[in-house]
Amino acid sequence: GKPVGLPGPAADLALAGAALMDLARAGRIDTDLDTLVVMRADPVGDPVLDAELARLLAADQPRSSRWWIQEIATIATELRAQVTDRLVQQGVLRRIEDRFLWVFPDRRYPKAEGRDETAEVRARLRGVLLDDDIPEPRDALLIGLARATGLVKLLLTEQEAAAAAERVDAIAMLEELARSLSVAVRDVYAGLLREGAVH
Repeated sequence: GKPVGLPGPAADLALAGAALMDLARAGRIDTDLDTLVVMRADPVGDPVLDAELARLLAADQPRSSRWWIQEIATIATELRAQVTDRLVQQGVLRRIEDRFLWVFPDRRYPKAEGRDETAEVRARLRGVLLDDDIPEPRDALLIGLARATGLVKLLLTEQEAAAAAERVDAIAMLEELARSLSVAVRDVYAGLLREGAVH
């Protein structure tokens, strides 16, 4: 019921990247090496995505996808609350309110019982990583998210991950948004290392 993967800003950047990836999959945006472009302004019908689409439309000048990932990550706390609430409403997660040491509030979001979505996605991504099939764009984006946030270890055993490392990297680099996310995470952590904030 707690977040896993790289600590600190990686999850915020990944959440921003995921929102942009969903907008791209919905045909609302497209990207190239230099610029993220809004292709369609009509709402998707998802409050989180529609708010981000409105933010993109209100931009005063063209920006790169990397810039947008970092910009949207600044409101990740708000985005995380909205996404988590939606997953609870859809029955994918459960919300558990508790106390740590009988004093401090503790909220967890374990997976709901009897839901197979996670297992299905994990099995599909394992198949992409361990076989030579060409991945669907959606799966390449998910693998890019997993790589950028240190979550490949949830998909593959340690031995499988070592054997498939080059394939993970190659698939994660297929989609421009996944490449931008990877660069944004790398840059943020490089800055934190220089400041001594992470080890």
